[in-house]
Amino acid sequence: MKTSSAVLCAGLMLSVSVATAEEYDSYPHGVINKAGNGFANVVSAPMEIPKNIINTTNDSNIVFGVVGGLLKGTVHMVGRIGVGVADLVTAPIPTKPVVHPELVWDDFDADTQYGSIFRLADEYE
Repeated sequence: MKTSSAVLCAGLMLSVSVATAEEYDSYPHGVINKAGNGFANVVSAPMEIPKNIINTTNDSNIVFGVVGGLLKGTVHMVGRIGVGVADLVTAPIPTKPVVHPELVWDDFDADTQYGSIFRLADEYE
């Protein structure tokens, strides 16, 4: 059990370092970045629930914030897991990110949004 926890923590730290890098100039780096983002999105997807509870509470009141934020966060958690799995599976295909912000912690105050799927990255168009 300790080994799997250590591997998970190491993988998360690696994906965070890969996912937070600003710019890559080659295809292999783009593949690594997309796979790292995918892994980070799958692992950090449960953070969507407290994020949405906080944001919904700040926009309305505590009762609606907890109930509505829990439901909204659960939907976005499932969406972020799906996008993360899709990014892991399609890592060799250089596409633009589907989910915005790319990582749940990038802009914690912004609502999660989903864009076009399978759009080629700018440098490959």
